[in-house]
Amino acid sequence: MAHKVSPLAFRIGYTKTWRSSGYAAGKDYTAQVRFDSELRQFIRVFFKGIPLGNTFINHHSNKTVIILSTSKTSFVLGKDDENLVKFQDGLAKRFPGKTFEIQVKEVKKPELSATLVADAVARQIEKKMPYRRVVKSMIQKTMEKGGLGIKIIVSGCLNGNAIARRETYKEGSVSAQTLRSDIDYATDTAITSYGSIGVKVWVYKGNIMKV
Repeated sequence: MAHKVSPLAFRIGYTKTWRSSGYAAGKDYTAQVRFDSELRQFIRVFFKGIPLGNTFINHHSNKTVIILSTSKTSFVLGKDDENLVKFQDGLAKRFPGKTFEIQVKEVKKPELSATLVADAVARQIEKKMPYRRVVKSMIQKTMEKGGLGIKIIVSGCLNGNAIARRETYKEGSVSAQTLRSDIDYATDTAITSYGSIGVKVWVYKGNIMKV
């Protein structure tokens, strides 16, 4: 039987790194994992509707550094950083006793970020756009921006059909078994009136020759 492995976890320590870093031992490790999960959930809810890329959480002895990547920094920051201040206040209320440092980084080419591509596909499906048109449009944009390959899988009751199915769309090369391949991977879910539609995205950007 096939053994499915995350393209990101497969390359950790070689060309990829953990999206949460820090040291904790014993019972502290369990508490830190739970804290990370709750923190990511809080971020998703607070910035709902805003396209966020990868979120990195770095734990230090005296503070937690949150690095938010987005294609629309003005939406995350708000006017005169108003939105960011509200986010920091929300963190202080939700996680009392914790100190946070927020960094916002702009994604220059969102079409090459699997997280942003998956988010764009899911949000457009939620707006009842034809999923085939949405997927093919995103594939074309990714290839035009320099992507060497992209694969998108959508699954669920597509177009409201009673029987769930899965469809795969691919263009270019996606060499998932090559460790030096720079592959970005993400999943998202579109919540529609006829059920949940799962979206998986692989974006291949070339090879990284590790020194």
